[in-house]
Amino acid sequence: MDVELLKDTIRQELPGMLRDDLELRNYLTELMKTEFANKSETNDRFYELLAELRKDREERAHELDAQNLKWDEQNRKWEANHKELQRMNDAMVAMVQKHDRSIGALGSRWGLQSERAFRNALAGILEKSFGVQVLNVNEYDDEGTIFGRPDQVELDVIIKNGLLIVCELKSSFSKADMYIFERKVRFYERKRNRQATRMMVISPMIDARAQKVADRLGIETYGDSIEVESL
Repeated sequence: MDVELLKDTIRQELPGMLRDDLELRNYLTELMKTEFANKSETNDRFYELLAELRKDREERAHELDAQNLKWDEQNRKWEANHKELQRMNDAMVAMVQKHDRSIGALGSRWGLQSERAFRNALAGILEKSFGVQVLNVNEYDDEGTIFGRPDQVELDVIIKNGLLIVCELKSSFSKADMYIFERKVRFYERKRNRQATRMMVISPMIDARAQKVADRLGIETYGDSIEVESL
């Protein structure tokens, strides 16, 4: 039998046969199940795919929302840090400007204020920079060991964490001033029965000869309070 003729015959006769012969239709339906999904299965798979796509889209949306929240939080932290840094910078600039005005308006270099005002300005910078208290101490030298005659001895003292730092804050320092300061320190040590941890001179004008004396006696010298090493 001609195969092509057979195919043509099936194409022509099969629709009518399926319509009229229920048994044949059922047989072919069962036969096709192994190769093709039925309508119900196709619909179920279609809806499963839709559900999977919907779930994937929702998960991606949630991830995007979470990422946006994270970015927003990072932006808020960055803005807060930026504002804090700006505030600290502004405060530092204001403090430096204030100190510059204080130092610039005081001392013998400018000749506008008293030695006492100059000393107070330097002490104030030390206190703000290091969170310490500069104590102005007055002791009476009744034996005259400092000035060669009985007199009042004045010096500045910082006590922090068991350390004793003896300071001299002046607008200028000569060679003689450096020797006198060293004698003041020794007088204070004998008076209080305690040895100074550090001796420190702060002045914008230290004579070169005074600097040599300071180096020899172990006295720290600074041109400004803000130059002082950590206390």
